[in-house]
Amino acid sequence: MKILLANLPWRANGRQGVRAGSRWPHLKIPEEENYLPYPFFLGYATSLLKKNKFNARAIDAIAEELTNKEFLQAVESFKPDLLFAEISTPTLNLDLGLLKEIKETHGTKIAIAGPDMDIFNKEFMDENKHIDFAILGEYETTLLELAKGLDAKKDPKNILGLVINSKKNVIINEKRPLSPSLEIYPWPDREDFPIFKYHDCPGGIPAPSAQMISSRGCPYLCTFCVWPQLVYNGRNYRTRDVKDVVDEMEHLVKKGFKSIYFDDDTFNIGKKRMLELAKELKSRGWKTPWAFMGRSDLVDEEILTRFRDVGLKAVKYGVESGVQELVDNAEKNLNLKVATRNMILTRKLGIKMHLTFTLGLPGETWDTVKRSVGYAMFIDPDSVQFSIMTPFPGTRFHKAMKDSDMIISSNYADYDGNTSSVIKTSSMSNEELTKAQHYAYSRWHDFKFKKHKYANSPVKLFRDCLRENGIIYTIRHTFRYIQKKNYRWYKR
Repeated sequence: MKILLANLPWRANGRQGVRAGSRWPHLKIPEEENYLPYPFFLGYATSLLKKNKFNARAIDAIAEELTNKEFLQAVESFKPDLLFAEISTPTLNLDLGLLKEIKETHGTKIAIAGPDMDIFNKEFMDENKHIDFAILGEYETTLLELAKGLDAKKDPKNILGLVINSKKNVIINEKRPLSPSLEIYPWPDREDFPIFKYHDCPGGIPAPSAQMISSRGCPYLCTFCVWPQLVYNGRNYRTRDVKDVVDEMEHLVKKGFKSIYFDDDTFNIGKKRMLELAKELKSRGWKTPWAFMGRSDLVDEEILTRFRDVGLKAVKYGVESGVQELVDNAEKNLNLKVATRNMILTRKLGIKMHLTFTLGLPGETWDTVKRSVGYAMFIDPDSVQFSIMTPFPGTRFHKAMKDSDMIISSNYADYDGNTSSVIKTSSMSNEELTKAQHYAYSRWHDFKFKKHKYANSPVKLFRDCLRENGIIYTIRHTFRYIQKKNYRWYKR
């Protein structure tokens, strides 16, 4: 049986999208020119199918920069018996249209999965008869069972976590319990993916950088966060064996990667495990640079010092807002005083930081926006992200915003969060939130310009902009600088 797993093409209005591997699918802005997340679930599912002797192939059409036509040609060449695609809320209509064309042309059975609760119901299946199956939550094991059942020509009606679109009716099976152990999964497949194209290098860790995960889930359950609510079914947190994690790190370095980035939902939960990882890395003489995504309130001097001694170069911390009331409104359970102390410590130890902020939490005003930007400048990380809250269906944030009539668009194609807002707050319109994002980036770039005295070192400015934003963005803004004959071009 031939199975094709796909991250479908997505390009709109001259901008490239990111879907599989991203916790908030969106169209990239120029500052993200090089950013490309590795599609972990697709990678693990592909590896699991291959381990079980299926003729499985993965195509990341986004990473390969394939057009719809080129992707359809790849489908025609492979002729799969089952095509599986990971979809997303903002691309749902595009995805469904492309899959319908494949169904009508080839008659291939089609299965989908992704963090969008709207696809797991009778109404959706009745409206989209070209979709044969939808898989709820973590899909690797369910997809394997489905493949085995179809290969043996067995009725899949009893497979947990599966929605079946039969000719007569729609069958919605019970959810599949999460596997308590992550050791059932082989390492994610890297053979079918353009592994050196994936790029997420906080703090300028050297490329090519391999993206890994050492855990799944998060016990904190912020109201807006998609994967814990829609994929992991709540406060579920599971970790991999530390020795196996380091084995994979060593394997990837041998394949040619120059750094490792851990893109866990929350990497640094559990001090005992963190110290165990540091000890294992030290015992193997680890020197390769690495970074992680985590919480600033869970680190301390011992952890950071030991990690720094075994190659930790950078961290990503999710802050969301510099105003405690707004952080509490997101149910993030983050004490900003503790977080501030630890972020200052991180900087003091020479570990680079990337901070993420999001605008539009309940209670957001122009004053809180300005306070968040001021907080970012006080912490002075190496880079920041200011996104706009997006109410993805199925999250508690979506329900709260819908109940309070704060969602201004039902067109999922608008659910980007990178360039426009589909929500409002009691004090700010959606247009004001979009302006607030531009204001935040403008203030931040002005601050960095003055802080690092770029006026006396245009070469350093060019180099830093190139490292952070990529060649196209940098060249475009260099020409703006030449035209204006000042350094104001570094504003967003």
